[in-house]
Amino acid sequence: MGFNPMRLASSLFPLPNSASNQTSTKSYYEILTYDINGMDSGSAIPSTSRDDFYRLPVKVPPLPTQRRIAEILGRLDDKIEVNRRINRTLEAMAQALFQHHFVEFGPYQAELVESEGGVIPRGWEVKSLDEIADFLNGLALQKYPPKDDEYLPVIKIVEMRRGVTEATGRASPNLPSPYIVEDGDVLFSWSGSLLVSIWAHGRGALNQHLFKVTSSNYPKWFYYQWIQHYLSEFQAIAAGKATTMGHIQRYHLSDAKVVVPPEDTFEVLDRSMNTWLNLFINNELENRKLTEIRDYLLPRLLSGEIAV
Repeated sequence: MGFNPMRLASSLFPLPNSASNQTSTKSYYEILTYDINGMDSGSAIPSTSRDDFYRLPVKVPPLPTQRRIAEILGRLDDKIEVNRRINRTLEAMAQALFQHHFVEFGPYQAELVESEGGVIPRGWEVKSLDEIADFLNGLALQKYPPKDDEYLPVIKIVEMRRGVTEATGRASPNLPSPYIVEDGDVLFSWSGSLLVSIWAHGRGALNQHLFKVTSSNYPKWFYYQWIQHYLSEFQAIAAGKATTMGHIQRYHLSDAKVVVPPEDTFEVLDRSMNTWLNLFINNELENRKLTEIRDYLLPRLLSGEIAV
């Protein structure tokens, strides 16, 4: 298959196959083992010099070995990407189902009545977001440093986006149990970049500016979807703040109204939504395990420690 010629920006470093006896996929995985961001050339704009980049030492095994390495690592990455696509589809389906039942009242049009919160199906209740869930703000974890080799990773907004990395901070594991985050917990960042996610990166410590959202009366999917529903509104409120760290306040949670169906209707929806949630979390957990396996194999395959 032919490729059209293209122009590259001066900030991009090409690595043509003709320049070495390496496959492009093997070169890609080799580069992942280096901290490119740490190779700062010292210029006003953080950057890496071309000379420093091209001086990176690499091992060059025979091409058949390179292809086997690329195949092993590529299969793991392919499975990770498949799970991501499945979860994007699952989330879109869950949001559509939630919108149809709880916002548009699609199946209940013949039963609509007036209420203090507007038109809702007969027998449904109007509550505030902070009535259906508890929003626990995190701790200033710099006050809880680890005292030995035991620690918990500090969960901030960046960890919500990328998971736990080598750059993640550390805190003492001896925190009050409510401030410890477990897989499957719902996290909501209320300051800075507002986002909500279901955590799946192992036990961690809840930092300030994040809510851990729980409920003793309602299932996880219910309050997660309602936070998602109001997220764009919360983001607009935060963007309008005349501060460097836009945020919402607790009264905004009280102002956000939700509708709660009768128990029999809730039970039917709960079965479908819980199935979605369990599939979603399981895929996230599998991706974490696959990523750990890939990251373990990567340097060992490239160094020859593990033969293929």
